[in-house]
Amino acid sequence: MNRKFDFIAELKYRTTEQGGRKTPANSGYRPHLEFEFTEMLTSGHQFFIGTDLVNPGETVLAQIGMNSTYHYEGQLEVGTEFKFCEGSLIIGIGKITEIINKSLEKKKAST
Repeated sequence: MNRKFDFIAELKYRTTEQGGRKTPANSGYRPHLEFEFTEMLTSGHQFFIGTDLVNPGETVLAQIGMNSTYHYEGQLEVGTEFKFCEGSLIIGIGKITEIINKSLEKKKAST
């Protein structure tokens, strides 16, 4: 199967006590993503790097493939943080470490 990835992010899953998941997440998990700069929500497939399973409270690197990428063109950069959620439940916080889909990358201001 050929997958299209948009960026790589460090994902910090909340513990169950922090309001996160009660069960582990499998690679391929698809919560919705929330970025501070927009009210638009999108699904983001998380494909974990180096593991197939992440427990509540763990941190993992993942390749992320988003739906509706055109809403985010020119708005992401390394260091951008986002929430990943199931409905109103915040499962964890992600931080972009590398942008693969260059159309999403925020343009640097000319000096």
